Amino acid sequence: MSSQNVDLFTPYDMGIFHLKNRMVMAPLTRSRAEAGNIPTKMAVTYYSARAGAGMIITEATQAGAGGQGYVSTPGIHSNEQVERWKMVTDQVHREGGVIFVQLWHVGRISHPDFRNGELPVAPSAVAPRGMSTYTPTGMKPIPAPRALELDEIPGLIDEFRNAAKNARAAGFDGVEVHGANGYLLDQFLQDCTNLRTDQYGGSVENRARLLFEVVDAVAGEIGRERVGVRLSPGGTFNDMLDCNPEQTFDYAVENLGRRDLAYLHLIEPARTVGEHATPDLSARRFRRLYPGTIIVAGGYTLERANAVLQEGIADLVAFGQLFLANPDLPERFRRGAKLNTPHPETFYTGGAKGYIDYPTLEDAPA
Repeated sequence: MSSQNVDLFTPYDMGIFHLKNRMVMAPLTRSRAEAGNIPTKMAVTYYSARAGAGMIITEATQAGAGGQGYVSTPGIHSNEQVERWKMVTDQVHREGGVIFVQLWHVGRISHPDFRNGELPVAPSAVAPRGMSTYTPTGMKPIPAPRALELDEIPGLIDEFRNAAKNARAAGFDGVEVHGANGYLLDQFLQDCTNLRTDQYGGSVENRARLLFEVVDAVAGEIGRERVGVRLSPGGTFNDMLDCNPEQTFDYAVENLGRRDLAYLHLIEPARTVGEHATPDLSARRFRRLYPGTIIVAGGYTLERANAVLQEGIADLVAFGQLFLANPDLPERFRRGAKLNTPHPETFYTGGAKGYIDYPTLEDAPA
């Protein structure tokens, strides 16, 4: 397993993609889409400035109009959205970057304000406890969702398939299927939110069915070598819990590993005592089950990232807030330069401040 001579600056061949380093820009919701959930022209600057990453994964992007749960998040289901994303990918490619789009449906983490007055949908009518979401008219409590009808599920899969087709039309190198963080596919996978008694509920094989069907549909549209999947084993974000996370995620990871995908992206559990402190659901557990490329995310520093690469537990490391605040993060790491400090108060506020105004080393005064 050990890869002693590997560090963040070692190039990596991820199937058909040659990555110039092992640093991935993690998907980061920024709530800056304009009317029609179209990425703003500022997104061209934002993403292309970070093309020094080995790979960029965009903010979570609605596969279909009904998948929205937060204000001003972009989609990739209209011609206008595709055209604006094409401006982003063109510039990233001019800068020598590789860029995947993350596709999601938020499921129950939504509000009727995003769905023409209709309730959010989920595997079962289980509300997230004590949660609210920011809508166009302010913060509102998230209501209990309605359970998806069996005959609605093929249409949901088609949304992801069409989004993958649109992603290629927009110039993306590939797509990441968002199966993490308590959104729809994760809601089907974990037993706290999936109380179904049909072929999509009950056993782990049934609960994982929709994840696999979406992944297979997307891969059938654009090729499995252009498809990644993100999971969050042991994660509790968005009021998630599974009674047997080892069994659930072992099964999901092992079966994804048989699909010869571009990568598996794992959000590692927080390193604090909590609901999932035991067992270990870090990438170390899943390395033996997944033979392909593994990306890890979870508050990594330069030193911890190099350590996990050298041990062979992961092949690539994703950085979130550090990339948000440091467009030239690879160069800063390379030089051992001081890092900009992220400003959380601007993460979701819209506008250029805290989005495209973080200075690079070249911008810094002499």
